[in-house]
Amino acid sequence: MWKLAAIFFIIIGPTLAGIGALIPLSIYGLNSFNPLLLAGCAIAGALLAVPASLMIGKRISCMARSRPV
Repeated sequence: MWKLAAIFFIIIGPTLAGIGALIPLSIYGLNSFNPLLLAGCAIAGALLAVPASLMIGKRISCMARSRPV
């Protein structure tokens, strides 16, 4: 499950970090945003990707184990 979760984190981590980075840019615009807020939101998005990738990896590994051959 950990290997599967790591593979999913490679995709989910940058996606959620990018979405987090877009939040202050869309609220404050390009000229008047705080760079620390931008970095904080990107880090928060990357941290949210950890439990998301673990949950998805766990569900997929459980689905693969319970499948009859």
